[in-house]
Amino acid sequence: MDWLDALQHLRGEGLAGVLVTVIEVRGHAPREPGAKMVVSESQVWDTVGGGNLEATVIDRARAMLAAGGSEPETMTFSLNEHATVKHGRQCCGGVVTVLLEPQQARPTVAIFGVGHVGYELARVLSRFPVTVHLVDSRADQLDPDRFADVLKGTAQVHLHHSPAPETTLTELSAGAHVLIMSHDHSEDFILCDTALRRGDLGTVGLIGSSAKWSRFRKRLSDEGHDVAAISRISCPIGIPGITGKEPAVIAVSVAADLLRVFEGVQRPGS
Repeated sequence: MDWLDALQHLRGEGLAGVLVTVIEVRGHAPREPGAKMVVSESQVWDTVGGGNLEATVIDRARAMLAAGGSEPETMTFSLNEHATVKHGRQCCGGVVTVLLEPQQARPTVAIFGVGHVGYELARVLSRFPVTVHLVDSRADQLDPDRFADVLKGTAQVHLHHSPAPETTLTELSAGAHVLIMSHDHSEDFILCDTALRRGDLGTVGLIGSSAKWSRFRKRLSDEGHDVAAISRISCPIGIPGITGKEPAVIAVSVAADLLRVFEGVQRPGS
């Protein structure tokens, strides 16, 4: 897999990485300007020259990933016997400068149930750099023609017809944000139960009234989930204080709340 495929792979998996590019070479060096490499938390694709140069770059890239850094950095290496090294000497004789560019993981959002609200929410989210999974147990709700404008947006959108949508939920990447809004309360409950049993998801939201949530809380407790686990589910969903029930109003409210989560902004009073 080359560096370009590696970036696509990381995006598809919802993982962060660092793109490394040789931007300047003076004298002799293992690779030419423009050579690229991609570094993730556990893998490396392509090469910028091997040896101490590459090993040191990998160390720095992974430190950037661990710190959640987003600002690009440059590093310059002298490839001679007098240079201070950690991973062995390279005596090509040249000087190499590399650029490290963090590639943030795209947030992943899975919408279970793409009726009126789910569709409007998909339309809003399609305009942002996120990965969106649209899941429904009803095949007719996932006609690609219905989502023509959504599929043309900035987001990476995946349509899933799943007669048992909880199986799709178990396959989501860790940290995915889940919104449960199917046409069937029984289906909603199974999805809530499955989401809590995973334990590694991001936010979990359930559409519905306080009466619905009261019933769900009791049933989830009866299934063995403790209070702390059940409290991970937000119901109702969206920005507090926005009470309109039109699908587009709910969708904008929910999307705004997700954007706040993506940017690490807490709700007032939380």
